[in-house]
Amino acid sequence: MDIRYWNSEIETIDKKDLKNYQLENLKETIYWALKTPFYKERLASVEITSPDDIKTLSDLKKIPYTTKDDLRRVYPYNHLAVPKEDVVRLHASSGTTGAITVIYHTQRDIDRWTELAARAVTMVGCTNKDVFQNMMSYGLFTGGLGLHYGAEKAGLTVIPISAGNTKRQFKFMKDFQTTFVHATPSYLLHISSIMQEEGYKLSDFNLKKALGGAEPHSEDMRKKIESLFNIDVYNNYGLSEMNGPCVATECLYKDDMHVWEDSFYLEIINPDTLEEAPEGEEGELVFTTLRRQATPLLRYRTRDLSSINPAPCKCGRTHRRIARIKGRSDDMLIINGVNVFPAQIEEIIMKMPEVGTNYLIVVDKAGALDKITVKTEVGPNTFSDDARDLNALRERIKQNIKDAVLISPAVELHEQGKLPVQEGKAKRVIDNRKT
Repeated sequence: MDIRYWNSEIETIDKKDLKNYQLENLKETIYWALKTPFYKERLASVEITSPDDIKTLSDLKKIPYTTKDDLRRVYPYNHLAVPKEDVVRLHASSGTTGAITVIYHTQRDIDRWTELAARAVTMVGCTNKDVFQNMMSYGLFTGGLGLHYGAEKAGLTVIPISAGNTKRQFKFMKDFQTTFVHATPSYLLHISSIMQEEGYKLSDFNLKKALGGAEPHSEDMRKKIESLFNIDVYNNYGLSEMNGPCVATECLYKDDMHVWEDSFYLEIINPDTLEEAPEGEEGELVFTTLRRQATPLLRYRTRDLSSINPAPCKCGRTHRRIARIKGRSDDMLIINGVNVFPAQIEEIIMKMPEVGTNYLIVVDKAGALDKITVKTEVGPNTFSDDARDLNALRERIKQNIKDAVLISPAVELHEQGKLPVQEGKAKRVIDNRKT
């Protein structure tokens, strides 16, 4: 298979042609949006009653933002733009905070999502010679099926093993000489720990690459995974509201993630003022679908924090890049008045060679003050060390965190494998103040 097939004209389209393409597809998106009860009313409030009311891309700014709360309110069908019989699949959020959110797909929507996933797989260098083991959960969660169809489209041999059952993962990796995996970074770290316990060696496997996604993770976590497996790990960004994985993906140069701007119109806003952030400045990602029929979304606030890298990429793709996700605007912890993102703490502890592959941040109330505890696993030999060495390590972790984020946490050290492990998205923070 000629992998250049996926490096199509649209991936290297010049800026002017891309803007024209986006405008044309935005008008089609407005056409579908006006067929939904939700958007018909919302667009009428800003005097948009026809796709012809959109003259330029800047007209999009007249439209109010869409939020997850909006999607909960319109559940189950008030944001569906096509007849129910034209829907071939739906995906839904876990609904842990209340009503679930649902995204519907026509066959054309699935085909276009598949194309984006195929682009992502080939842009990290995979071909039909690769064996792809998909360790993401299948089902209502988008991570599994999203990459599955794209990898098949690109000609890879796909093992749809899903998440969990780690010992079975090893058997398939070894027996079928898996070269490429898709998993959450936290699960890859967990696999590494079990690998050591089970006595496997890297030479037992043929693993070359991994695609990590579904949870924010630091550059240091990526480097740790690459070092543990001696592979290349590529960052992949997505969210179920925009299909799922492959909204943006790193290329071989690992220099930020290319957003597929033919399918998603990207804005970055200040989450406090809701005004557009200057290019290069960190803010909240806002996306508008450009090539989806069943569930068009206009100016959807992701809550994910990133920034645009406007520089040309050495790979030749012209779609703009976004930096790795720092965290979420609604995941920010305020600890005694200090703003802290979990990703900042992760970055600090993952740089320390003594620290293992799993950690947990617990926030409690101690009278009028907030108390934060960082629980982290440490290497297998650490607990055989002198108690004074353990205390010194605790103090070093505590001081490193304090120096970087200006809070002084309690630190607990745990043996490897003792902290809870999630096979899907990792739950890194327990905020007991909310309960």
